[in-house]
Amino acid sequence: MSNIATTNLRFQSVRQLLRLLSAIRLDEVLVLQGTPLIGAILALDSLTVADCIRAVVFGLGSLCLVGHVFVINDWAGIDGDLRDPHRATRTFAAQGVSRSAVGLLAAALLGVTLLLFALLGAASFALALAILGLSALYSAPMIHMKGRPVLSSGLHLVGGTLHFLLGYATFSTIDAGSIVTGCFFGLIFAAGHLMHETRGYEGDRLNGIRTNAVAFGRMSSFVVGMILFTVAYGLLIALAVSGQLPRLLVFAVVLYPVHLYASWRAVRAGLSVDSLLTYQKCYRVLYALIGAMLVGSVLFDWVS
Repeated sequence: MSNIATTNLRFQSVRQLLRLLSAIRLDEVLVLQGTPLIGAILALDSLTVADCIRAVVFGLGSLCLVGHVFVINDWAGIDGDLRDPHRATRTFAAQGVSRSAVGLLAAALLGVTLLLFALLGAASFALALAILGLSALYSAPMIHMKGRPVLSSGLHLVGGTLHFLLGYATFSTIDAGSIVTGCFFGLIFAAGHLMHETRGYEGDRLNGIRTNAVAFGRMSSFVVGMILFTVAYGLLIALAVSGQLPRLLVFAVVLYPVHLYASWRAVRAGLSVDSLLTYQKCYRVLYALIGAMLVGSVLFDWVS
């Protein structure tokens, strides 16, 4: 084989690999790393060389875990996504990637996830398995709890809590305080899930998927999501006042009116897809600010 042919073959292989990896919703995967990262930081009193090694293994495992969750969800729901006008052009099939290839990618991510968390100990491995189990309940075609209102939100409430505890348990022992703190993230996950369902109302109704928004109406789904966001703010402030979390987080109360205003704007716009996407960007920025305050406070305590 000539050098040109070999080079072309390698180029095609790299292109195929990159196209396959594009099936991972990397932006969403990275956003969801904040929760376990905060759990890990809160569990640490200092940072040793051994902790750094564990952190690298944990970081890779967490990326693979969340990557698998998104990939298996897209693999299971591809037929419906292709019928959804808001999602069809963003599917892996639209990028020329086959469903079988995505299935293999999901299996590979699963294998690496299990290997890495097995290296981190029984607690981390058990929590990773629990999160994988919740993912299967939500996405698997035979069960498909995505289409079971209320129960689907319950999965996200538990899943968000476990996601925080996954980071915490990697570096410390889970206690009552860490579980309560984890519930803050569970509430955010569940609320965000309801906003996602509100945005995906048209496509889910078209595909006969009985989400909360389809079953109870878009406005009802949105309002319940906002209630969960409100409870999350209340819990956060209570944890800060009690000293369970850094006192600086009391000032998160000033972000709540901003969140309310963003919600009102989405409602005024008729809960359109574009308005809900703008709303999602807004509350993600607000929670990123809260995360920055939390992490900054912990790191300041480390060096002081």
